[in-house]
Amino acid sequence: MMQFAARGALQVPPAENVEILVYLALHNKVFGELARLTLAGWDEKACLAAASDPATPAEVLHYFISPENLRPKLLPALLENPSVSEGELVKLAVSAVRETIEGMLKSARLRSLSGVLTVLKINPYLKKEEAVEIDGLLGAGQSGSAIAAEGETGGEGQSAAAAASETAGLQAELAEPPAGAEKPDEEVSAYLNEHAHEIAAEGEKRFQAIGGIVELLGPDYFPVLETAEAPEAAKTAASPVAKSGAAAIKKVPSPSEPKRKNTLQKINALDVKGRIQLALKGNKEERSILIRDGTKVVALAVLDAPKISDGEVEKIACQKNVLEAVLRQIPLKRRFMKNYIVVRNLVANPRTPLDLGLGLMKNLLTQDLKNLSNNKEISETVRKLATKMYKQKLDSANRK
Repeated sequence: MMQFAARGALQVPPAENVEILVYLALHNKVFGELARLTLAGWDEKACLAAASDPATPAEVLHYFISPENLRPKLLPALLENPSVSEGELVKLAVSAVRETIEGMLKSARLRSLSGVLTVLKINPYLKKEEAVEIDGLLGAGQSGSAIAAEGETGGEGQSAAAAASETAGLQAELAEPPAGAEKPDEEVSAYLNEHAHEIAAEGEKRFQAIGGIVELLGPDYFPVLETAEAPEAAKTAASPVAKSGAAAIKKVPSPSEPKRKNTLQKINALDVKGRIQLALKGNKEERSILIRDGTKVVALAVLDAPKISDGEVEKIACQKNVLEAVLRQIPLKRRFMKNYIVVRNLVANPRTPLDLGLGLMKNLLTQDLKNLSNNKEISETVRKLATKMYKQKLDSANRK
């Protein structure tokens, strides 16, 4: 019955079916992957109805607006749904790519949420003209709040100034050169020399991640905006909209305290060579972001990192938001190919090039071939070959 439910085959209303699938996708270890695949191809009208209905359970809305599950056609409905919390929109603003940013700026509801706009303004994919537009919206919103509260507190101007200072402070921090730059060691130097031509071709290309980053940094990730602590009067005079956006802003109580940068800000401040050095010598969190770098020579450096674990490669092998070159590079390293999970994840990854996936299928076990034959997310060619190989192995086992 659980498998039946994970395929969306229960005879229940569409909204109920969606709720059941989301529950299985999030909480069921056995049928969760099947439920996620079913949801990925679920009827668009039913999903749109759920996304636009304020009565839809919060867990379903959270699933649909998560960057890894977001469908572009559902975005307008989700942005206007009052049941989608501002906190969820802040998380989306952090990881939004170009198409998502354009959709967000068209939303009447989002244009009135200063907390979300403040975070969206520091998104690395934002264009200059869009940043100017956001400045105008923030200025208008703060002015309106100040006028409305003038009779009661008279301190709203300080709150608006504090918000502007916070945004300016973060932009200045991102513009700083990377702190504590070290001389590359022999391993880094060897990689830089080997790929000198590619690095020169990339020039000073900045970091641009393929896809979102929230799922890598964790659900509690928010940008750290550094600013002097605002006066108490400004805090109490802040409008409800500004207060709701304050959850995404951490105050630094004293200028004497050391400055802090989150991992994304640190990476944004590096050039190509700096990111290569970090990919080879950095920690697990830094590698998990740099593997999505749109600059190929940086992303491939992650796979050459001495400290990269088999578990990390297993996750990379099933990611849909990495360069094709990364997936092609994995089978070229014998250490990775000794790990069966890596092979299985590569074949099941829809982004894996067809020739590579077909070549690796001969190494799969019978049960995994069966699962592949039912996986509607991958190429039909792969599914058909998986079905054929599954039947052959099954017949061979029966003869024995």
